[in-house]
Amino acid sequence: MTTYGTISTSPNNNNLEYISRARQTIKTGLGTRRSWKLMFNHRSFNLPAAITAALSRFRFNVSYFRMNYATLVLFILFLSLLWHPISLIVFILIMAAWLFLYFLRDQPLVLVRHVVDDRVVLVVMAVITVVVLLLTQATVNIAVAVSVGVVVVVVHAVFRKTDDLYLDEEEEGLLNNAAS
Repeated sequence: MTTYGTISTSPNNNNLEYISRARQTIKTGLGTRRSWKLMFNHRSFNLPAAITAALSRFRFNVSYFRMNYATLVLFILFLSLLWHPISLIVFILIMAAWLFLYFLRDQPLVLVRHVVDDRVVLVVMAVITVVVLLLTQATVNIAVAVSVGVVVVVVHAVFRKTDDLYLDEEEEGLLNNAAS
């Protein structure tokens, strides 16, 4: 008896469903980052007119490009660990945690019936990443990489104009909450 066209309820089908859902989540999650071309548009850089303008740009750009900035800092950290294989393995495991807890979530993280803000997840994951990697004896590499990453983010956020960047209503609420 043939069963073409029927849907199987076997455990193998559940595994395929999980893989398919994970693939879709990866595509959706990576889609929330901003375009790298937009981020590094050479016409969008200039000196801010005053300190207040620089701070305003910094706040806006950090909110707007937060996924790109996190990716950039993690990439710099990855490059610094190429000569420390144990640290690199630990970093790859930590990256898996980053993927599931920060980059690829399609719903808010809920702990003990409380919604955890993305910024809290970002800070906690960054601290955990640095602490665990410091335990692998790559302290100098990590310190230099994180310092370089922070400098790159700050310089970009201050010098990147915000005139050509537009937020939707949800993001405007997040930016206004962060400013207050």
